[in-house]
Amino acid sequence: MTLPSGQPVQTRNPAVVAMGWLHTAKFLTTAPKLEFLPPLDVPEIAFVGRSNAGKSTCINTLTQQKRLAFASKTPGRTQSINLFTLGKQGVTDAVLADLPGYGYAAVPKQDKLRWQQVMANYLVTRESLRGVVLLCDPRHGLTELDEILLEVVRPRVEAGLKFLVLLTKADKLNRSEAAKALSIARLQAGGGAVKMFSALKKQGVEETALLLWQWAHPEVPAP
Repeated sequence: MTLPSGQPVQTRNPAVVAMGWLHTAKFLTTAPKLEFLPPLDVPEIAFVGRSNAGKSTCINTLTQQKRLAFASKTPGRTQSINLFTLGKQGVTDAVLADLPGYGYAAVPKQDKLRWQQVMANYLVTRESLRGVVLLCDPRHGLTELDEILLEVVRPRVEAGLKFLVLLTKADKLNRSEAAKALSIARLQAGGGAVKMFSALKKQGVEETALLLWQWAHPEVPAP
């Protein structure tokens, strides 16, 4: 079995293939505005979520790199979209997009509104976007800003855009709390998948990696 690029796909362990693929992530560019984003002809997968939802930690855990996604010391101050290429042997077959965290109280309201608009425009208009991962701290649940994002992206999800809610910091919950958080999130996810995720205990890491691999390679049977 081979990818369109001619690369062989190992079939011995799907999770090993997916994790190895994510480990190839390399910084591509940063864009303070949508017009600075390069046009892409490969699938793009965006990570979004409130500040302090664990987005940078999640990306670094999935890619097995300590500082690929940089967490600002002042949450909410990083206001650029960062792109990372994925692909073995130097052949880019997908891109990860790290969108700025939103909702941090110390950010001026005008900046919040501006970035809400930028993110909405990105989610609605970005042609190469194939999937969205919304990160949420299950101890707080989906907030009003998360609900707004869900409404923005819903028409594209109904049209086939892949969508995943990752409940981060799952190690902070006991079993009954986790079950309750999953149940609530599934009701709110609007048809998207919902998974528990813990960078600390590596819970949900391989499952999420495999799902992202499948999003980016819909024409290739699962490894």
